[in-house]
Amino acid sequence: MDKGHYSRLRVAGDAQMGDQVKGFVEAEHVAKLTTVTQLGIGLVELLVGQITTSISLTADGIDSLSDSTITLIVWFGLKLSRKAPDGRFHFGYLKVESLAALVASSAMIAVAITILYQSYLRLLEPQEISYPVIALVTLIGAGVLALYRALQMRRAARRSNLVSLKVGALNSLKDTSGSFTAFAAVLASVMGIPQVDAIGGMVIAGYICSVAYVSIKESSLVLVDACHRPELVEEIKGIVEGKHAAEVREVRLRRTGSYVVGFLDITVDGNLRMREVDEMVRRIELDVKNEIEGLGRLIISAHSR
Repeated sequence: MDKGHYSRLRVAGDAQMGDQVKGFVEAEHVAKLTTVTQLGIGLVELLVGQITTSISLTADGIDSLSDSTITLIVWFGLKLSRKAPDGRFHFGYLKVESLAALVASSAMIAVAITILYQSYLRLLEPQEISYPVIALVTLIGAGVLALYRALQMRRAARRSNLVSLKVGALNSLKDTSGSFTAFAAVLASVMGIPQVDAIGGMVIAGYICSVAYVSIKESSLVLVDACHRPELVEEIKGIVEGKHAAEVREVRLRRTGSYVVGFLDITVDGNLRMREVDEMVRRIELDVKNEIEGLGRLIISAHSR
């Protein structure tokens, strides 16, 4: 091969892309069902919360309603991110789902502040809860149903590796924790400690903030092309240098939607012919993609010694 460099670009194979599309379709379906479920839970909790005057139950209802809006944003982001590349977005819309996760997380912070303020006011002026049995039954039902949807969404998130769906799963798990926390707060209030109802609302606000922080951090890193995966870089180097007569000069990775895009710069023997280098690059590409789960597009640039 002449001195200089040789480059080869291959996009993820048809099977891999097909699996990715299936993952997006399943994620959209789960997000849609979860949106409807959370909306129903929120409306019921909000109604019962007003009837029983429980701030914890009302806070959990507001949380569930906000969750339905957040999941709707996630669903919209997933749907848009499947659009094919066009004249404006040459690399497609895959990062839209990370943007949707960021927007959803920011909305969660606003909801948490509102709940915290309302709970503080109730702490200053505690009230006796009316119809406590109705409040407790409502919270148990909401918690169980939210847990079912959370586990369903988490399974879909693991299969599709989508950031926004992971946010939705965390949010649903937080919603489950909020319902059971509110149940404990209402129970304590009924047993003669009315201030616990307000404290329960504050704890729910804390749940929301913790989940929002994690999701804002992860989605922001994806949007600025951060990919701190040193173990993955070393794994790719090991595959290339352990199986092929090539030396890795550089490995660069970035998250794009549900998969990682890789740039691999290697050095090969300058006496190899172009056809031989082409075959080596093809084998390296196959080996790396077979070993590294979630690796999509791989760009390999080969330089002669």
